[in-house]
Amino acid sequence: AAMHCGPEVLGTSRTLTLKREGAAWGTAQHAALPTLASQEVVLTFDDGPRPESTPLVLKALADQCVQASFFMNGEPLRQHAALARQVRDAGHSVGMHGYRHEHFSQLPPAAQTADLDAMVATYRAALGAEPAAYRFPFLEETPTLLGALKERGITVMSIDAGAEDWLPDQTPQMLADKLLGQLAKSGGGIILLHDAQDQTARALPFLLQALKSKGYRVVHLNWN
Repeated sequence: AAMHCGPEVLGTSRTLTLKREGAAWGTAQHAALPTLASQEVVLTFDDGPRPESTPLVLKALADQCVQASFFMNGEPLRQHAALARQVRDAGHSVGMHGYRHEHFSQLPPAAQTADLDAMVATYRAALGAEPAAYRFPFLEETPTLLGALKERGITVMSIDAGAEDWLPDQTPQMLADKLLGQLAKSGGGIILLHDAQDQTARALPFLLQALKSKGYRVVHLNWN
């Protein structure tokens, strides 16, 4: 894909390398991501990997020479480890999203930490690396897990804008209107989408073109 990364595609403007530390970013709950300028966005995808939709997301990203971050749940990561490695090998960053997609605020502390332990173990087994980033399911942060993630030096990633793409029966134009409306308020930042959603996978080429048409520039996140 790199051979075709001309001015007609959205592209990836730069890479922002974060330290492996227990920081937390995203203005929905925390501070803005450091050094991110106006009109710069970070594309992130939750809930995968899913064989029916994640490959379509990967193709749309490759066609536009865009690198993103995928926050994977442990159960599908365990079931589809080869697909997770395909995501990583395409140059995308992979973070964690809970072993199960739980409402952690409704679980006792021991169950919360057990889920994190299972998530970390699954990540290591599938990807052969130490995880550096985590996004809470439903963005429902808990003191128990915030403390555990900080102790482990794992960055918490919240969001700045999204398209509410988990709601059913949305056209690409509807998703683009929501996303661009939120970005107009935030000025850019961390975008939340879901690679496990068929409608998102189908709409992604349109969404990426919409971002380009409005002058947004993609920043890729990784961790050292």
